[in-house]
Amino acid sequence: MILIPARLASTRFPEKVLAEIDGLPMVVKTARAVESVDRVAVATDDAKVAAVCEEYGVRTVLTSPDHTSGTDRIDEAATRLGLDENDIVLNVQADEPFIEPDVVETLRKLVEKHRHESRTMICSLYRAVTPEAASDPNLVKVVTDESGYALYFSRSPIPFDRDGGFDGYKGHLGLYGFTRKMLARFCALPPSPLETTEKLEQLRALSHGYAIAMARVETKSFGIDTPEDLQRALARG
Repeated sequence: MILIPARLASTRFPEKVLAEIDGLPMVVKTARAVESVDRVAVATDDAKVAAVCEEYGVRTVLTSPDHTSGTDRIDEAATRLGLDENDIVLNVQADEPFIEPDVVETLRKLVEKHRHESRTMICSLYRAVTPEAASDPNLVKVVTDESGYALYFSRSPIPFDRDGGFDGYKGHLGLYGFTRKMLARFCALPPSPLETTEKLEQLRALSHGYAIAMARVETKSFGIDTPEDLQRALARG
């Protein structure tokens, strides 16, 4: 099942998940973008978001307002929906209204491939990015081993290009796939120093010895974090 965590409060862009794009609230547009892949539900702590989603026929699950992350929110939603521990849960961010269905399908297939590995906690995706893009701390980078598992995530450009000329930077996409069992296990782990330093939740899994399986995708999608991002989206036509 695809779960979309949607929090109304946003420091940089208040109520951004309800901002209109192509005549639809952002969270609704995101849900419709991925509904061909699997069942979809929006996990939110706000009755206003729930009401808007239901107006457009998008299933919602009301969750606690006390969650500190979207992952905790979808964990509660998965419990409320009664998902089995072997069910696949895909976390798609509400601010990704242009995400392509085939990208989410790639994530689903990656979870299918790794779902019985006891050490693989999360599956996720990356795309190739330029050295210039890699210098942006808002774009999270990942380095992987030869088998496609994540070695580390950072807001800094990794690896450090000592001699110059490196063109293999990988930009992480904020989509995550779990089995229901691994989602619950992840949320039960304590935060790690690396996670709190980089402000990257996925580092919790690596810090506790679990693996994150990665796959490369081609995508033109981008997250909308600020009003400027929204104007960029609207300019796409």
